[in-house]
Amino acid sequence: MGREVRRVPLDFDWPQNKVWEGFLSPDKFDEDPCPDCESGYSPQAQNLYDLWYGKIPFDPASTGSTPWRHDSPAVRAFAERNVGNAPDYYGTGEISIVREAQRLASLFNGQWSYHLSQDDVDALVVGGRLYDFTHDVVPGKGWQPKPTPVTPTAAEVNEWSLRSMGHDSINAHVVIKARCKREGVTDTCPTCNGHAGLERYEGQRAEAEAWEPTDPPEGEGWQLWETVSEGFPISPVFDSADGLAGWMSDPTRGDRWVPGDVARKFVEEGWAPTGVMSAGHGFQSGVEAIGWNDKA
Repeated sequence: MGREVRRVPLDFDWPQNKVWEGFLSPDKFDEDPCPDCESGYSPQAQNLYDLWYGKIPFDPASTGSTPWRHDSPAVRAFAERNVGNAPDYYGTGEISIVREAQRLASLFNGQWSYHLSQDDVDALVVGGRLYDFTHDVVPGKGWQPKPTPVTPTAAEVNEWSLRSMGHDSINAHVVIKARCKREGVTDTCPTCNGHAGLERYEGQRAEAEAWEPTDPPEGEGWQLWETVSEGFPISPVFDSADGLAGWMSDPTRGDRWVPGDVARKFVEEGWAPTGVMSAGHGFQSGVEAIGWNDKA
């Protein structure tokens, strides 16, 4: 997910910031909502889902976890980062940091996702998650398992969830499914068999699964696309790579502007992730990160 360069016809006129129609599943594949669930979960699993995201009251003691405090190091660091990034909103000084830390602690204490038990963590490791703990990044090889298998503690993972991007929906599903299994209940809605919908006609789901997206037409033009969503163009079509790089490096683009050498390197690479975090640069866009390697 991020930004990519597509070669399209010079007269390609699909609107910017509108998802390309070939990437969208046709409406005819939309099923009727399941009358007995919201997302394909059983009632017990749905309750766990709501606990995970703090949609219903959650008590950290239920997983044996210690509540976060405003002076917990990870909470304090989170608050300092928020205040430092937006002083006009949060204010400045110690009182603003403490106030934000108190808000964050209350928020985190209301969600299961920040208070996993060891059983929850073990399920994530078995499910091939938590690479930050179990794998190392090896140049030229990507993520590789650590030489000695590692199972992090619940406390380590809970703190990690505050200092990183945290858990995604896959982690939530893995933990919920494992918890249901431990408690001897199904995690799947019996009415729709986990689909969260009912077919409007026989074979509708099979047709939907057989559908494949179609790319925009190819041509001699150069255009910047975003791929965080289904995908859509975010620049005009240019007749050369230099034209696209020049547009990307135009200062009138405001905070989306990047230096010319970085823009040209990105166009040459053809793709960049949404963002990259590093100790030396903090969080910056993936396009900007293209330039880091050149200057390393």
